[in-house]
Amino acid sequence: MTSTYDIVRERLQAAFDEVVPGADPVLRRSERSDYQANGVMALAKQVGRSPRELAEHIAGRADLSGVASVEVAGPGFLNLTLSPQLLDSQLRALLEDPRLGVAVARRPRTVVIDYSAPNVAKELHVGNLRSTVIGDALARMHRFAGSTVIARNHVGDWGTPFGMLIEHLLDLGEEEAIASLSIGDLNTFYQGARAKFDADDAFKDRARARVVALQAGDPETRRLWQILVDQSVRYFTTIYAELDVSLRPEDVVGESYYNDMLDGVVADLDRAGLLVESGGALCVFPPGFTNRDNEPLPLIVKKRDEGYGYAATDLAAVRDRVSNLHADEILYVVGTPQAQHLDMVYAVARLAGWLPEHVRCEHVSFGHVLGPDRKMFKTRSGETVKLMGLVNEAIERADEALVTRASGLDEASRVSLATQIARAAIKYADLSTERQRDYVFDLDRMLAFEGDTGPYLQYAHARLRSIFRRLGAPWSPGGATFALGTQAERDLALGLLGLPEAFELALNSLQPNRLCNYLFDLAQRLTSFYEACPVLSSEGAVRAERLALCDLTARTLEIGLSVLGIDAPEQM
Repeated sequence: MTSTYDIVRERLQAAFDEVVPGADPVLRRSERSDYQANGVMALAKQVGRSPRELAEHIAGRADLSGVASVEVAGPGFLNLTLSPQLLDSQLRALLEDPRLGVAVARRPRTVVIDYSAPNVAKELHVGNLRSTVIGDALARMHRFAGSTVIARNHVGDWGTPFGMLIEHLLDLGEEEAIASLSIGDLNTFYQGARAKFDADDAFKDRARARVVALQAGDPETRRLWQILVDQSVRYFTTIYAELDVSLRPEDVVGESYYNDMLDGVVADLDRAGLLVESGGALCVFPPGFTNRDNEPLPLIVKKRDEGYGYAATDLAAVRDRVSNLHADEILYVVGTPQAQHLDMVYAVARLAGWLPEHVRCEHVSFGHVLGPDRKMFKTRSGETVKLMGLVNEAIERADEALVTRASGLDEASRVSLATQIARAAIKYADLSTERQRDYVFDLDRMLAFEGDTGPYLQYAHARLRSIFRRLGAPWSPGGATFALGTQAERDLALGLLGLPEAFELALNSLQPNRLCNYLFDLAQRLTSFYEACPVLSSEGAVRAERLALCDLTARTLEIGLSVLGIDAPEQM
């Protein structure tokens, strides 16, 4: 079906095109009317006409069948109120549409999303949370839109620390080391290796020699390295499963994957005339990047010690994702501090011809997770908070809340529901925040069944489903029509028709919070509807209409939550 937004926009567009072809009506939802077209003022300035006169001209020329009234307001806004007939036909079309008006892309794209990216032999911690949750939501949203999504978990699995980690593994013995790593005790393992490296010169020498052997491809060293990688990935996968994150072991494509490509990166940059020697290192100086002294800023591709750094690996990754994966779009869900580095990588890749202009390459940046004191989230001892600990605490507290609510569930069902609620609390708190901003990790607020929280939206869905359980018989919308005789019914209906534009806006802007805002607004409209419009005690056509509105609302919440990676339980 065609969304209501697209119907209204298309009918306005012809009148705008008569003035300037392709002019944007800038159609938006409005509190003053159902929709407001804000594009007249910019268009009037462009053609040198009075905004109000031009707005009246467009209102008179537009084919606005389905619009009950058009009002020219202020300096040239067009306020549009939809007709009952259009609302009825669009709502009845929604009942038949499993996607509730969200169209599949006409030209599906291949989207590579780089997210999560923990370090081997280190535990996932709160610093990995935002990349993992935001990246997974974007992956799900793109899949729902019809794109082919290729997830890339760019784990840190290479470099000098692996010399000390391998030697520590040998000192412990393989069996003991694997036993330690298999129970997720990665931090203790890493800290043990670091302590030896800092205190024991002989161990330090062994570690450095082991790095040389690793980089040279020594088979036994590579075998030991693979143990560390495999055990770490197994641990990461366990946590992803607890959070219901869709990353799989086969999505792990770490730094080591690109090793054999690095010499080619340097050689091709040299052939392109882009490499410059600076201080013994091989660098590229992309235009427009300067340091604090306004001097050209280099991207160091090969260090003076002949080693490769992050820049070379990231350039190889861009090249691989475009040439071999045929990406139309590459998203890097990485913290804000990496902005300049990534911008320089993109600039160099474009200079080298590896990143064509038609390929969108975007840094999906995000802020920090803060503790209740609004400082970086740490334990009382000052250590980084482990992600598994946060998940477990959220599940325990959700389970305690369910016990006190006397839900009547058996223990297994209650724990399963508690896990769903905990995931919703953690994910929604992150996703509902504009991603560039920091947010406070406060489980009391996040787990609340009231307010702008994941559990509140889950409860709204479960409450709707309980209505249909109370019917005592299968329900079908049949020939339901939508007279929308009360303001609360009309407000809920307008909210239901807004899913396609909310989804598209969130996807195109890479801002999941915009979809969260829509779902919360819909839940609030539902509350007003509940208060004003009895459902089961109503009769005839009114009862059928209100049941249909409840069904559509439940389906909308379920779809909206699912594309964010959040379950919508049937009962709470």
